[in-house]
Amino acid sequence: MSNKLANESYFVKRLRDSGYNTIKLFNKYSDADNRKWTILIDPQVASVYCTCYEFTDVINDKFVTYFELYDGGRYIPTRYCIDTESIEVILDYLVRFNINNKHPDYGTDKKNKKI
Repeated sequence: MSNKLANESYFVKRLRDSGYNTIKLFNKYSDADNRKWTILIDPQVASVYCTCYEFTDVINDKFVTYFELYDGGRYIPTRYCIDTESIEVILDYLVRFNINNKHPDYGTDKKNKKI
C-alpha cells in the first residue's frame, strides 16, 4: 500500500496548513524513475527542494516511500532523506533545521554573520 504522504496534493496541503509557503514544481517523471514529484518549500527564504521517491523493495517485499530535502547545504545537510509516513516528522525536521519563521536566525546566512 502506498504511503499517504506520497500524494503531492495532500503533502502540499498539510505543509500549507502548517504555515509553509510551497510551490509544486514537477510531477511528470517517467515510469522508470523512482521520483514521483518535486516541490519547493519556503521559496522566498530557505528554498528547500523536496522530492518524493517511491519504489518496491524486492529484498524485503515492501513498498518504500521516502523524501529527499535539498537546499544546497545552506540549512540542511546535503541530500537529506527521510523515511516516514507522517507529515509531523517532516515538519519536525524542517523546524530542527530552522526552516520556520519563528526562529530568531531564520532567513539569515549564519556563515557570513559577523560576531
